[in-house]
Amino acid sequence: MKYIVIDPVLADLGFVKIYWYGVMYLLAFLSAYFLAKYRAKLSTLWNIKHVDDLIFYGALGAVLGGRLGYLIFYNFSIFISNPLTFFNFQNGGMSFHGGFIGVLIAMLVFNRKYEFSFFQTTDFIAPLVPLGLGFGRLGNYINGELWGRVTDSSWGVLAPDQSGLWEQRFPTQLYEAFLEGLLLFIILWIFSKKNPPLFATSALFLIFYGFFRFIIEFIRAPDSHIGYLAFDWLTMGQLLSFPMILIGLYFLNKSYNLKGQT
Repeated sequence: MKYIVIDPVLADLGFVKIYWYGVMYLLAFLSAYFLAKYRAKLSTLWNIKHVDDLIFYGALGAVLGGRLGYLIFYNFSIFISNPLTFFNFQNGGMSFHGGFIGVLIAMLVFNRKYEFSFFQTTDFIAPLVPLGLGFGRLGNYINGELWGRVTDSSWGVLAPDQSGLWEQRFPTQLYEAFLEGLLLFIILWIFSKKNPPLFATSALFLIFYGFFRFIIEFIRAPDSHIGYLAFDWLTMGQLLSFPMILIGLYFLNKSYNLKGQT
């Protein structure tokens, strides 16, 4: 299979350019909004006003955190030498882990306004996130970025790297779109409907996202300017994802232990 090169600009209106990646972000926030409205209708705790503000705070945290996280985790030297590169969203990168931290901070601000507990909010939003992650990975594929390693496997796609060299590569963006996007959404959506104890849904998100990302990193090409951090296989993505698994396991165990004590 050969990758079809797609112009990252979906439409050039003269006064503004519409990028595929921006459209993917829009679809991510819209999917989260409509899923949140549906969940709020089934809840005695949440209402549409909560949802409107929740998505606003979440989107702000995801974008600002994602951009800042990318610069800190993957391009720290460039950021230190020129902090204004933060505003170069058009040609810059985004980090899931940075966006994740940004959303958590945004939820703290949201909770102060509405007096929700931290885990009441994270349990509510956890099933809303995966589809957005899936759209983001589709945006990576359209942009022809974040390819996997070179392979002679039939699972590979003939595609160019950033230097223009065409080789058979794993389309890890599509694998992540399926695992972190569709499959994680199905898991969390079904689980959240079974009336789980407090912070169990949040814990499950941490466990499965961390696990899926960790295993995909084994076939995803590391960032060229970073490479492997250790052992000729440990990547920055794995270093940031492994603690998510441990924290998730801890809170999942704690949630059911507390439920058993009630």
